[in-house]
Amino acid sequence: MEQWKKNLIVLWFGQFLVMGGMTMIIPFLTLYLQFELGLSDPHEIGVWAGFIFAGNFVTAFIFQPIWGKLADRYGRKMMLLRSGFGMAIVMVMMGFATSPWHLLLLRMLNGTISGFNPASISLISATTPKERMGFAMGTIQSGAMAGTILGPLMGGLLADAVGYRPIFYITGALLFAASLLALFIVKESFDLAKAATRVQASVLDGLKRISRIPQLMSLYGVTFLIQFAMMSPMTLIPLFVQELHGSLENIAFLAGFVGSVTGISNMIASPLLGKLSDRIGAEKILAVSLIGAALAFIPQALADSVFMLLLARFGLGLFLGGLIPAVNSLIRVYTPDGMESRAYSFNSSTMSLGNMIGPITGGALSGYIGIQGLFVMSAVLMLLNGVWVWFSLLSKRSAGRGTAS
Repeated sequence: MEQWKKNLIVLWFGQFLVMGGMTMIIPFLTLYLQFELGLSDPHEIGVWAGFIFAGNFVTAFIFQPIWGKLADRYGRKMMLLRSGFGMAIVMVMMGFATSPWHLLLLRMLNGTISGFNPASISLISATTPKERMGFAMGTIQSGAMAGTILGPLMGGLLADAVGYRPIFYITGALLFAASLLALFIVKESFDLAKAATRVQASVLDGLKRISRIPQLMSLYGVTFLIQFAMMSPMTLIPLFVQELHGSLENIAFLAGFVGSVTGISNMIASPLLGKLSDRIGAEKILAVSLIGAALAFIPQALADSVFMLLLARFGLGLFLGGLIPAVNSLIRVYTPDGMESRAYSFNSSTMSLGNMIGPITGGALSGYIGIQGLFVMSAVLMLLNGVWVWFSLLSKRSAGRGTAS
């Protein structure tokens, strides 16, 4: 097997476990605070749960660009292993937390040392043949998205089967195993001497340089909107499912299924659309997927049954499967040489920002516009972003080709 394929397989599992580990605490976090850490007041539990869940993304948003700079200097594999083994240790420590403060600080530490995602994507982009880039990006994204969506479902199932604390130990062990596989199987060709001769701009200077490239800023906007649109209604979906179902029977299973079905279709579509982008261009896949995702939010707002909501969420996942892989492929195209890891780390920070702001905004607006209004808002934002992509990517690319010819 070619080395780039070995890298892709190992890092797919790594992405799945990392993103699943970050999100699998969602279903039982409030229960963990109540039954294991001694909280009893419902309001206090809600406040702590919000801070603890967001803490990971706050520090990840801040530190991702720093790790990206170091990856461009010392290699992606080194940053990947640092993050993988570090998060495995922190995840196990969460199982020993004895107060909400311990859990909050550990979640923030986890976000601080995270960086497995951008390091994996950067390494794949550097080791994959250009003609297979779309397929590779689609495949690696399917692992990350599947972990993000299926993580809560796995967490809920494990909580019922083994209890709360053992979940952290199991997740840490799996992360450690994935990091060991990466240590022995994943390889990259990185010239340390050549990297040392490059002038390494500071994080702020790197951001200024990247911000002057309008195509990259457009792609970061797409990343933010994807996460914002996905996460803003996420915490309200169980209540919406209960409203549509009309009873409490099997409500937990149905809510988990509705939340996970998007990840299932995304996992199916990402490699296929990535492969198609190798043939027709990532810009076209990105534009069509944005419009399709926008349209897929409309039937969610109009759903009058759980089955209709399931179908709409499944359709949304098909189009989302073409967004992140196309974004990652195009980031590589528009990024200056020697700044690849930093460009992907800024994109990861943007993703963390969407994960952080989405639920907060959704909760704040839900009292005024309801979850149906959130679906419509996401549709409008996706369409506007599609227009932005058209003018900042597709039209300029077409103009460039016309001038060349």
